[in-house]
Amino acid sequence: MTSGISRRARVLAAAVGTGVLVPLVAAATPASAAPPAVTCTSAKAGLATKLKKDITAALATRKGTVAVGLYDRSTSTTCTLRASSAYDSASVVKVTVLATLLWDAKKSNRYLTDREHSLAKAMITKSDNAATSTLWKQLGMTKIKNFLAAAGMTQTKPGANGYWGLTQITVTDEQKLLKLLTAKNAVLSDNSRAYIIKLMGQVVSSQRWGTPYGVPSGVTVAVKNGWLQRSSNGWRVHSVGAFKGGGHDYVMTVLTHGNSTMNYGIATIQAVAKVIHKDLAAS
Repeated sequence: MTSGISRRARVLAAAVGTGVLVPLVAAATPASAAPPAVTCTSAKAGLATKLKKDITAALATRKGTVAVGLYDRSTSTTCTLRASSAYDSASVVKVTVLATLLWDAKKSNRYLTDREHSLAKAMITKSDNAATSTLWKQLGMTKIKNFLAAAGMTQTKPGANGYWGLTQITVTDEQKLLKLLTAKNAVLSDNSRAYIIKLMGQVVSSQRWGTPYGVPSGVTVAVKNGWLQRSSNGWRVHSVGAFKGGGHDYVMTVLTHGNSTMNYGIATIQAVAKVIHKDLAAS
């Protein structure tokens, strides 16, 4: 009898060692490990439920990790998914760089120089990296951090050693920035806000993918995208946009990583954008 118990003990030990019992362990994983759900609220009856359902469906078959933010002033509608998850910014940070430049110029009571205008335009409309590096260096880490503090963008961590594309951003902070760009506030002057939105409205056609996808006719578009491939988490592909018209005034952020290709990330973002534009237009 003793040897029988020993045998069973040995068999059990072997089973644990070879992972046979792993499925039982997995089955006991707490519910908190489940993927986060899209959450939406709205003053418009039925809109939050529709958006939650449609955004969830748009992402159901997509691989990678996606974060989403939507805010529509007209219907007091907000949707979020992974709002505080950090992503490498890639070129989306360029909007923050321009906002910092304008904020700092206003503090010094001066206009941008012709050179700064030229760099800003290249940085936003063509996503020019050299122009961005020049402005990032000119501003310096202190001014960038001071702007982030003024804007309440507490989750954003500037990239070190000049690597602005590795700035850590979240949906929460990108939405804060977009809200600053699209309504009167004490951080950015009306002229500064108009200037940034104007440049985001002049982005070259080859870079107007992402959040503008499926936008209804008659709605104005301001967009900035970012894309970056790294050895871990594959492609980062992001899009931030501001939209106004058709009875709506809304801003949208979609951040993604873990994409196999840049185009795969673009398709994911556009699947989300398409249903958001459609649901808001129908509301």
